[in-house]
Amino acid sequence: MTDSLLEELQTVTGFHQTVRRELGRVIVGQEAVIDHVLIALLARGHCLLLGVPGLAKTLLVRSLGEILDLGFNRIQFTPDLMPSDITGTEILDEEVGSSRRTLRFVQGPVFTHILLADEINRTPPKTQAALLEAMQESVVTTGGRTFPLPQPFFVLATQNPIEQEGTYPLPEAQLDRFMFLVRMGYPARDEEVRILRQTTANRDEKPARLIDAATILRLQRVVRDIPVSEHVLGYCIDLVRKTRPQSPDAPDFVRENLSYGAGPRAGQYLVLAAKAWAALQGRANVSCADVRRHAHAVLSHRIACNFHAAGEGVDAVQIIDRLLALVPEPDSEGA
Repeated sequence: MTDSLLEELQTVTGFHQTVRRELGRVIVGQEAVIDHVLIALLARGHCLLLGVPGLAKTLLVRSLGEILDLGFNRIQFTPDLMPSDITGTEILDEEVGSSRRTLRFVQGPVFTHILLADEINRTPPKTQAALLEAMQESVVTTGGRTFPLPQPFFVLATQNPIEQEGTYPLPEAQLDRFMFLVRMGYPARDEEVRILRQTTANRDEKPARLIDAATILRLQRVVRDIPVSEHVLGYCIDLVRKTRPQSPDAPDFVRENLSYGAGPRAGQYLVLAAKAWAALQGRANVSCADVRRHAHAVLSHRIACNFHAAGEGVDAVQIIDRLLALVPEPDSEGA
């Protein structure tokens, strides 16, 4: 373990404390959600926030963009939104006094550091797919040309779980691009009292701009520098493989209740989530407990319950709970 890595981890811990303190000035509660968002940012992942209206999803993303001093754009997804409304469009320029015409690409709102895809399930799959390349490759290809996106690039999407009228389910390929599916719950009573007090008075709290893009890129490299032991990697692989009903390793309750399981990207994000969480805590060692802490957020949108599960009232959360109870930690000496 190098001294430079330990010093950098102290910087990551300071980043965590600073961002949480500043967000606390405008966001009441939701500490677990904030942690998941920061982990996804440091792991170069993307986050899907699932919650009913009024839980400060949009305020959280906008405030985060202000604290990090990064470019921020918001797209309100609607049924008539077109792919070019996200990625940009080519326009025809004509030189004055000449017949010469050229195509010029005008960048869309996806060309930013933090993109808020608000109510992403309100637009048809064709438009949702406009984000696929950007989220995976951090580029936009149009007219045979490829344009790189600013770095860091981070998508935070919101979705209302109770409203079905005029919505389109996200395709599996789109869901798999998100590192986390984070469910936002209602605030506690004392938190709701604080929300009412803050939002019904003449108060204009704004977080300070404290961290720039270069710092975020450096912290992202620190997270990937953290070593992971073989037994932790083995634990991630065992968890992911046992979600696949076609696998010989799958337990009976998985074969009965799932139509498909998680792919290799789930294992990658389990490792990165554990690394990022350890870094936020100032630790240079990653444990299986770090993996278990984020298993629900990584796996729940990557497994599909079948009709048998629906009839028995079994959901993805219950399946993951049983897997976590079933799968043992491998031998630390090499499993």
